[in-house]
Amino acid sequence: MSNITLEADDTAAGASAAPAVAQREQVAESAAAYAAHAAAAAVPAAAAVPAARKPARAPARERTVGTKVAGQPAFVLHSYPYKETSLIIDLFTRDYGRVALIAKGAKRPHSQLRGVLQTFQPLSSSWVGKSELRTLTDAEWVGGMLPLEKTALLCGFYLNELLVKLLARDDAHPALFDHYVATLNQLAHNEPPTIVLRKFERALLKETGVAADLTRCTDTRSTVQAEVVYVVDPERGPRPQRAADIWPGVAGKTLLDMEREDYQDGATQSQSKQLMRFLLAHHLGGAPLNTRQILIDLLQL
Repeated sequence: MSNITLEADDTAAGASAAPAVAQREQVAESAAAYAAHAAAAAVPAAAAVPAARKPARAPARERTVGTKVAGQPAFVLHSYPYKETSLIIDLFTRDYGRVALIAKGAKRPHSQLRGVLQTFQPLSSSWVGKSELRTLTDAEWVGGMLPLEKTALLCGFYLNELLVKLLARDDAHPALFDHYVATLNQLAHNEPPTIVLRKFERALLKETGVAADLTRCTDTRSTVQAEVVYVVDPERGPRPQRAADIWPGVAGKTLLDMEREDYQDGATQSQSKQLMRFLLAHHLGGAPLNTRQILIDLLQL
């Protein structure tokens, strides 16, 4: 799987101008349209089976594993060959979370699935099965979204890698799915990646239950002060920086800006990137992000 790095932000941000009002409205309308389709197409699970999450730092959620699902809004996160003619795909769905499916015959030249199972394309998907690896029965392209190109495409692969590595399978996150749709639209319409990626990273940590309140000091529960320098404990939250700390220091203003999703300030953009890199590395348990190295290699060309 191709991917992107966090360092893409700085390069892309300088080249990306703020879109016009009409363009912003188009982004909102496009995201809203697909979100509306997603909500309308949602199908309740035929059966719900509670299952323990794989090792994760977030509280366990109830999983829904259906015997038959039809018309589920979805995106392909990743796929790889299975036997001679089939694929195993990692699908991010609105109401069932991340699911693994066998797409039988998808590699055959005349398969209807061959041109459909592409990343960043909104799909209506159907499958059957009770096991962790189910069988895809249908996938149709929904349309309505611009393709990702150049830096935006790399950013999209970065999003997909985060979802694959941080989301447990069969753990529904409909709000995060809608945020993913909106993020792809923003990237496609040349919104600044520095801001778009920070918002998505923060939303991802919130949805998985590992994002602390950045407005409260963990030591005293007092409100974070803009002029004070803090460090953020990945498991607890902000506290004033100490001389012996090796964690990245962040201005209180940056933390307050992040909680408000206000990334207009240059210092907030720079410090939030360093902070999110630190927090993601912690919650990934040291697992590397392949997209980061890809970006570093590209910048060296």
